[in-house]
Amino acid sequence: MASTAPVTNLQVEISNRQILKIALPISLAMLVPQINFITNNIFLGRLGETELGTAGITGVFYLIFALVGNGLNSGLQGLLSRRAGENRPEEIGKLFMQGIWIAMFFAAAGILLTWIFAPYFLSHNLHSLTVQHEAIEFLKIRIGGVPFLYLFQMCNALLVSTNNSRYIKYGFWTMAALNILLDYTLIFGHFGLPRMGFNGAAYASVISEIAGLVVVVSTIFYKKFNHRFHMFYHRRFDKPVAGLIFKQSSPLVMQWLISILAWLFFFIFIEHLGERALAISNTIRNIFGLFGIFVWAFASTTNAMVSNIIGQGKKELVIILVKKIMWLSIGFTLILCSLINLFPDLFLSIYDRNNSFVADAIPVIRIVTVGMMVMSFSTVWLNAVTGTGNTKINLAIEIIAILAYTVYVYSVLKVLHLGLIWAWASEILYWGSIFILSFLYIRSGRWKKKVI
Repeated sequence: MASTAPVTNLQVEISNRQILKIALPISLAMLVPQINFITNNIFLGRLGETELGTAGITGVFYLIFALVGNGLNSGLQGLLSRRAGENRPEEIGKLFMQGIWIAMFFAAAGILLTWIFAPYFLSHNLHSLTVQHEAIEFLKIRIGGVPFLYLFQMCNALLVSTNNSRYIKYGFWTMAALNILLDYTLIFGHFGLPRMGFNGAAYASVISEIAGLVVVVSTIFYKKFNHRFHMFYHRRFDKPVAGLIFKQSSPLVMQWLISILAWLFFFIFIEHLGERALAISNTIRNIFGLFGIFVWAFASTTNAMVSNIIGQGKKELVIILVKKIMWLSIGFTLILCSLINLFPDLFLSIYDRNNSFVADAIPVIRIVTVGMMVMSFSTVWLNAVTGTGNTKINLAIEIIAILAYTVYVYSVLKVLHLGLIWAWASEILYWGSIFILSFLYIRSGRWKKKVI
């Protein structure tokens, strides 16, 4: 049963239709860059297993900075959704503009840190000299796309939080189509363009991120959201508002950083097992990302809708809403995981047609899909915590889960030497910990006193 109809279209209602109305466009939008990312790795896989494995290292390293943007925007999205639920459109533009100031500061810091510390870090942690050289050169180019990526993420957060997620697909489609085209032309040197090899993928990604940003900004202006939400009226730095965004976002930034740093060390440990193990793990990560799009779409929907509902003063409906989203997320993920397990050869052969590669990767896929099922409901409850505005709790949950994850991975790979399958079983432990802690917090009701 749906709740009372919303006062304006900025306020959401508790219904499966409303959930899917927000989540499915996000899923579609997220599908496009995942296809793009996978296509990128397919092209690099044609260069060899070394390049495919290196793409795993550089991909995780770049994710550190990309997910800083995710943390910033999760906090911003929670605030924007809260103001939408309160029916205060003039505050939305003010928050958005101050978010730009913070995002550009983090982007500049990310570029500086990559150029200064990435060569030192990678050269001291990777055994293969070839992987070292390729990874460092790639990242120096790739990091240039971070400012455009952050702005792109912010614009999408604005559209999702104001119940306009159906428009985010245009920027993603543009980004993906251009990236695939440029991957093909720049990696292999087609259509008269230089053959750049591994670095061609970096240039393709940066250019496509710029194009995606141009499209989403154009959409905002075309739909006159800039006027509706009073955007660009508050261009000067506003310390109190910026401080609120930073207070909400910084624990989420730290949460993502801790998570991805643990994953980076995971891939470094995997690299010590050899190039085959690294290539398989990168392939699994790609499949994990592709088939996890519905999970992350429902997670983002949870953040936005929980904050909106609280903004409407309907805190008693939060757990009902979270359970509705959880079951939808489980259902979609179950279908996708069934497909992966029924046809693993089909997905794996896209990356490498070597029969031994496929045979080695199939057992890893089996265990990873179990982790995906646990992730399908864990992310919903974790993002419900985000939506309440208690982002420090998110950070505390992440720290506890990552400690368990890190101890497990180190024990399995460096102490017991149990191999790849047991290493990837860490996903089950990690997401199980996230679920238990998030569920207990939401059920406790302690979040009801939080005001943002």
